[in-house]
Amino acid sequence: MPFIDLPPQLKERVVCSISAAVKYAVPANIVLAVAEKEAGKPGQWVRNSNGTHDVGPMQFNTSYLSDLARYGITADDVAAAGCYPFDLAAWRIRGHLKNDKGDLWSKAANYHSRTPRYNAVYRSDLRVKAAKWADWLEGRFVTVDVTKAGAARSLPATQVSVSVQATRLPAVAAPAAAKRQIKAGREVPEYVPRKLIRNDQP
Repeated sequence: MPFIDLPPQLKERVVCSISAAVKYAVPANIVLAVAEKEAGKPGQWVRNSNGTHDVGPMQFNTSYLSDLARYGITADDVAAAGCYPFDLAAWRIRGHLKNDKGDLWSKAANYHSRTPRYNAVYRSDLRVKAAKWADWLEGRFVTVDVTKAGAARSLPATQVSVSVQATRLPAVAAPAAAKRQIKAGREVPEYVPRKLIRNDQP
């Protein structure tokens, strides 16, 4: 079982993040890293200094609620328990990755803020968390490095009962700076976007 080593309080976050990533065709590592960074709880409202609130498990900012309202989605939906808030977050992350300017990490960090100084801090930590989740996923699932055309699937270190097939992810260009960086005298692990592959066939 791929989730057996997770503490019970993390299982919903991880399962819902992976499910949402597959559903919206975004790298699972990014959704998992954002979920870890946001670390909200169902029903939670956190007031920001600018008067907005961050809501629910994925700390969706209320400034986005007007965009969601046209689809009939309310603050209660964003704050709910279960996987729906993760679906909304993955949908939003996909929009940033497809439509925003900048490198992969700046686009993903737009989930938190487009303000350069806040984006940079979030971006830096997101990369570290995503690298950790990439390794975690690769040890449990078949994954594909989406930055390489025709990349071979990586097989999990341990066998799990997950059936998979190859699918294509919309191209997300890896930044030129996607090499390992040295910061403060230590090597920062570089994230390689990976996509979980789902198979609905036997």
